[in-house]
Amino acid sequence: MRADPGPMPASLDKLLGCALRAAGLAGREILEVYATAFAVDAKRDRSPITEADRRAHRALERSLGQAGGLPVLSEEGGRPEYRFRRRWRLFWLVDPLDGTKEFVKHNGEFTVNIALIGRRRPLLGVVYAPELELLYFGYRPGGSFKAEGVDPEELAAGIPPGSVRLPPRPSSFPGRIPVRPQDGRLTVMRSRSHHSARLERLLERLRRVYAEVEEIPLGAALKACTVAEGRADLYLRFGTTMEWDTAAGQAVVEGVGRRVCAYASRRPLLYNKRNLVNPAFLVY
Repeated sequence: MRADPGPMPASLDKLLGCALRAAGLAGREILEVYATAFAVDAKRDRSPITEADRRAHRALERSLGQAGGLPVLSEEGGRPEYRFRRRWRLFWLVDPLDGTKEFVKHNGEFTVNIALIGRRRPLLGVVYAPELELLYFGYRPGGSFKAEGVDPEELAAGIPPGSVRLPPRPSSFPGRIPVRPQDGRLTVMRSRSHHSARLERLLERLRRVYAEVEEIPLGAALKACTVAEGRADLYLRFGTTMEWDTAAGQAVVEGVGRRVCAYASRRPLLYNKRNLVNPAFLVY
């Protein structure tokens, strides 16, 4: 028996507009909670969750659920069994509040992540940091874009005016550690709240190769977007991440011709796997 292929999108641009609007709606919910003395609860895996996570999830589920009738797979929602979701040709993969630890710390480095997945790859992605009023979005073959000063109400109205294409710049990271960039410098993004002994060992190796290794700590999907923008060369992650953590940022990175791939195989990260956990990966 053939699986129902599900609805096909009339236009990727139209779906991008739906994703942008949904990010604005979720951002508005997040900032309303951010301004209060909110409680912090713990999930089964002991990671933090707040009312902002829940409200942003509901906003995304409502908004994206109306966009072409596509399924929504969210960190804060139910997880259909693989035998059902493996039939999905297109679906939304979202993290309503990526960087809850940064949200709790009140440093602004948290994002709404929305990706459209097709054939196991991200077709488009929106990464929105509502407190920083910073927006990245990308899709193939349209490219990737950045806009600053974007408040949730503006974003909810569609693609904001004044969006600028991310400036292309060949990465100085060559993919193999022994090859040195011309200026001998390497800028590496790292998680602000998640640390790894394996990463520390690799950074020590890099310091023996490059004349200078600058480390930039940052929260949520902003790390991958910083590499896409050309302000950093490399982001390595060895700790546990889930598919909804990386899909939207990967769309932005791939929109400017850069890569997000598994550390061991150097193959692009794939989505809607039976196990939703990512392997160790790098962005360059």
